[in-house]
Amino acid sequence: MRELVLVAHGTRKPGGVSMIGELAARVGDALSQPVRVAFVDVLGPTPAEVLRGLDGAPAIVVPAFLAAGYHVRHDLPEHIAASGHPDVTVTPALGPCPQMVRVLTERLWESGWRPGDSVVMAAAGTSDRGAQRDLRVTATLLSAALGARVELAYAATGEPRVADAVARLRATGARRVVVASYLLAEGLFQDRLRAAGADLVTAPLGPHPGTTRLIAARFRRAVLPALSNA
Repeated sequence: MRELVLVAHGTRKPGGVSMIGELAARVGDALSQPVRVAFVDVLGPTPAEVLRGLDGAPAIVVPAFLAAGYHVRHDLPEHIAASGHPDVTVTPALGPCPQMVRVLTERLWESGWRPGDSVVMAAAGTSDRGAQRDLRVTATLLSAALGARVELAYAATGEPRVADAVARLRATGARRVVVASYLLAEGLFQDRLRAAGADLVTAPLGPHPGTTRLIAARFRRAVLPALSNA
């Protein structure tokens, strides 16, 4: 039996923490096995703390991040090394991925988006070039899915900021502007999207069934190579 660990960023918003916990519970139900939760920032338990508590049992870690930025490529490996755990498999991050684009598209339909509306895909933001590339790929895939250009903007690090992107679209004649939240859970950044002046803001992606399916698939695929080598 391999232990399953879902690693997220962390937030001071209780609703965001509970949302990640609910997501892990849904994935656990899909796999008929408990999924532990760890956070790389803001609160604990950390990945190192969770892994130390497994007594060396083989572990699979899914990074619940929508791009492979600093937390995925640096923080998470450091936590794993610090834990001293001898057998940890880390899966790819959740994005860029066509399934997450389908979730984004469904969130847009749920929000009341209509063809012809201008769309801003709003990410948390990052200074990591690899993560920036991942976000551009996702915005391009979403543009293709909607059949119209999607603007990429950021809630924190990076330019343009979401409010500026919304204002620019309005200045160029956009009748309705919809912000597509490319965030996993409720928190400070989702609050910033709601305050950016758009006509509609989609819900975070974490509670969507498609996100549960993707994470469950990440865990399943990580198990298969280990079984073939057994």
